[in-house]
Amino acid sequence: MQVEQQFLFFFSALGVFNGMLLAGYFCWLKPKKLSNYFLAALLIMICIRISKSIFFYFNPALDKTFLQIGLSAYFMIGPFLYFYVKAKLASIETPIKWKIHLGILVSVILSIGLSFPYKNHPELWGKYYWVFYYQWLFYLCLSGYLLKGKLQLLISKSPIEQSDIWLLSIFIGNAIIWFAHYSASYTSYIVGALSFSFVFYLLILLFIFRPKTEVINEPHKYADKKISEDEAKVIIDKLGILMDEEALYKDPNLTMPKLAKKLNILTPRLSQLVNDNLNKSFTLFINEYRIKSAKSLLTQEKPMKMEVISERCGFNSNSTFYAVFKKIAGTTPAKYRESVK
Repeated sequence: MQVEQQFLFFFSALGVFNGMLLAGYFCWLKPKKLSNYFLAALLIMICIRISKSIFFYFNPALDKTFLQIGLSAYFMIGPFLYFYVKAKLASIETPIKWKIHLGILVSVILSIGLSFPYKNHPELWGKYYWVFYYQWLFYLCLSGYLLKGKLQLLISKSPIEQSDIWLLSIFIGNAIIWFAHYSASYTSYIVGALSFSFVFYLLILLFIFRPKTEVINEPHKYADKKISEDEAKVIIDKLGILMDEEALYKDPNLTMPKLAKKLNILTPRLSQLVNDNLNKSFTLFINEYRIKSAKSLLTQEKPMKMEVISERCGFNSNSTFYAVFKKIAGTTPAKYRESVK
């Protein structure tokens, strides 16, 4: 192997090695979260797929069994991305549903692999290779639909929470890797592996150098400038009137600067009030009003569609509505509607 090829092998395999380590870390990470397991599974599937590409690029005579394993992992990348997004948005209601979903997919790929092994049917796998690309793309689109509201905030450059930035980065990185593989026939087969290494380390840098959140910093920033109880009461009363009478929470793009302008106070002052006097984050404060409104709409005699309720209450997407409702109300919108009948 020439020096240039050695460097190419090193950089393409670097992402795979560290991706497997990170997958192990997410499995070990406490507290245990379903989303972490899905992310670990996603990383493992990508690493297996990329490993196949690397070894096949440098050894075209690679045993067909390894090619079949790589393609089988390819089949599961999209689903694990989709369920990772759903888990992060807290919209997975019952374990049995995702277990059945994934169980069916695993059964399908295993059945095909055992009935028509790559070693004995290379022409079949070669002919229908495109199915793997578009199956991954299908789940990418489903994930994008769940993240529609957050993507709109990103495009419009509206304020967005750090956890959402991480989630969107995983999604966009996955889309980049998919495109690199899809366009490999026009560039080079090794591009997909290199793109994974690039995206992987880009995400690591994003995580390391992420900005600190306002919620952490603000209590220290204003520790010596506490709002008096009398002043806080006046602002809170005015804030309550704005929320109840003008229903500002119905604006899906409502930001702290917008609300501060309405109150005729400085944004840092409003931030201090919400964090110190109300002991809440701005997002939680607004979402509580949205959920209160949603509960009222859910109890109306003439049932409204969830999509309509979500939009009327100021949510950018149904997935966000379901996640926030469950977090605040402790149940899903549908179950809440049933409980008040």
